[in-house]
Amino acid sequence: MPVADRLIDLVQQRLPVTGTLGVAVSGGGDSTALLHLAKAAGFQLEAVTVDHRLRPESAAEAELVAQDCARMGIPHAVQVWDHGPVVPGNLMDAARQARMALIGAWARDRGIGHVALGHTRDDQAETVLMGLARQAGIAGLSGMRPRWEVGGITFHRPLLEAGRDDLRDWLRAQGIGWLDDPTNEDPRFTRIKARKALAALAPLGISAAGLAAVAGHLASAQGALTAQARRAAGQHVALIAGAVQIATGLFAEPAEVQRLIVARAIDWLRQEPCLLRADDLRRFQHAVREGRDATLAGCRHRGGWVFREASALGRDAVVGTLWDCRWRIEGPPGTVSALGDAGLRACPDWRTTALPRQVLAVTPAVWRDGVVVSAPLAAWENGWSARVDAPDHLFGLSD
Repeated sequence: MPVADRLIDLVQQRLPVTGTLGVAVSGGGDSTALLHLAKAAGFQLEAVTVDHRLRPESAAEAELVAQDCARMGIPHAVQVWDHGPVVPGNLMDAARQARMALIGAWARDRGIGHVALGHTRDDQAETVLMGLARQAGIAGLSGMRPRWEVGGITFHRPLLEAGRDDLRDWLRAQGIGWLDDPTNEDPRFTRIKARKALAALAPLGISAAGLAAVAGHLASAQGALTAQARRAAGQHVALIAGAVQIATGLFAEPAEVQRLIVARAIDWLRQEPCLLRADDLRRFQHAVREGRDATLAGCRHRGGWVFREASALGRDAVVGTLWDCRWRIEGPPGTVSALGDAGLRACPDWRTTALPRQVLAVTPAVWRDGVVVSAPLAAWENGWSARVDAPDHLFGLSD
């Protein structure tokens, strides 16, 4: 089959989507190819570009994507990451989290349930190398997931079986240009180091295609492990008030089952996959097993409960929209923020819930003029309701 037909066929097969498909387009070769391939495959499309405002050229680049979409008759929007003058912590991780949050919010506002991302076989191979550097377990070496759900939006990676060079060759054959982000050559970033290492490994016969195949083999093994972990989670884990309660019976299960359940608990609390170093996850897993306090990736363990760390919670939201990537409060207008210790003191009946105060403190509350007016999880609804607007299990679309 000609390369062009194979790529279009790949997109059609990996995107079982009816209705409008959202496409995240940075203007780089991978996402530009995805947009044009999805158009050629006959999908009804809308596109979104995230302007991270990390380089002076970013706004102009987003405008070039908008012009390309206009020529194709595809509605396009730009979402700007308002990060302030300094981005704390890991820049690439913070940018990725912001990008996914902005894309998800855009899709929900547009009533779009499926969004395609332009990750390729090369990205898959780089992810495996990065997992090796973290001494990751099977999950970390299984590569990128082909699809997953966050906040009611299903994200797809339909090009994981396509090579980066194949996509650029197709673009050239079609006379379609793309933008080259200089960040993709910056050796300060781990993924760029992995990209250069992959090129250096070529004489050993280690290629992107080979590493992607390894990731596929490990993903199959991960599937068997996941089935066992799902059974164990059904017996020993409960999702209560947006937190994860883990019974001591879990620690009679094989260590790898324990590890997977703890890792999935963190993913569920964050509502996004988290690349954890093996040593960090092992430390946290041991703390949970031994009943010690510990924190990891914006989550905290205390007394058999794993819940969100207060300092890692999302920004304030308005009633009716997502807060901290998964909570939705419905009711009269108001500002949604964490209940906190001060808010908890204003809830006279919170002890009737039998929930730990540290769990309740990071649940959503409604505030007006600095005063809490509703705490649905702390036995004070007062006209509002709260729910976790996310899959109500630890083992979902990624299995």
